[in-house]
Amino acid sequence: MSNPHHPALLAKAETLVDALPYMQRYAGRTFVVKYGGHAMGDPEKAVDFAEDVVLLKAVGINVVVVHGGGPQIGAMLKKVGVESQFIDGLRVTDKATAEVAEMVLSGAINKEIVGWIAKAGGRAMGVSGKDGGMVTARKVQRTKKDPDSLIEQVVDLGFVGEPEHIDTKVIETISGAGMIPVIAPIAAGPDGGTYNVNADTMAGAIAAALGASRLFLLTDVPGVLDKQGKLMTDLTPAAIAGLKEDGTISGGMIPKLETCIHAVEAGCEAAVVLDGRVSHAMLLEIFTQEGAGTLIRAG
Repeated sequence: MSNPHHPALLAKAETLVDALPYMQRYAGRTFVVKYGGHAMGDPEKAVDFAEDVVLLKAVGINVVVVHGGGPQIGAMLKKVGVESQFIDGLRVTDKATAEVAEMVLSGAINKEIVGWIAKAGGRAMGVSGKDGGMVTARKVQRTKKDPDSLIEQVVDLGFVGEPEHIDTKVIETISGAGMIPVIAPIAAGPDGGTYNVNADTMAGAIAAALGASRLFLLTDVPGVLDKQGKLMTDLTPAAIAGLKEDGTISGGMIPKLETCIHAVEAGCEAAVVLDGRVSHAMLLEIFTQEGAGTLIRAG
């Protein structure tokens, strides 16, 4: 029989006791987690992620997973011989590309995540935004400046959409049955057409509609860094505007933070950008005083 006073065992017990106030605070609340990036392609990180969401569900938190899959879509398009076109870094989604995207996102990736959660001892149901009319999308409108005339021109990205309306009934039904909804970012338009939606955008819209306590965007960076490379742990929309203006934040971090701002201004309590490559990053963020990423509140 092992020694109950062994330091390692006592440390585990103390960790649970330290986490207790946070468990009590969030019991019955909703967390929306956007899962993607390189962490999604790493089997070890996938196991950690599945264990995290199963644990959160076990302590009474309603977890909703929204996943991406850009690299996997790109690989499948190449495999089937469909050539991708990009405008200002955005993939143009023609009919053939949309069909592949739906197959990869709603099929292979979605069910793989459901499988990882089941292996970790949880129960999950994989759906897309089309199921039950969960997400209605509108066609994305983008413009770019002509380099010669500097006139704004409309860019047609094809079947790329953004959420216009969220019906939370399907999510609430799945969560209420003790399961974890795993949502692919595919939605139907009012015309019945199928639209590919950015996973961050989908997660933010769902978090706002659910009035979630937290929106987690798992990324490939530690969070928002200052000019010295130090993690900034707390931000507001006003602070983010200043950081954009002085060039502290740029590139792909800008749309992520815009998603966070929209979510917290539309009903989500707070959003967190954190590193999905770090094992159990969500648990560190939720159950420790120090946290693990950058928290964004409405201010």
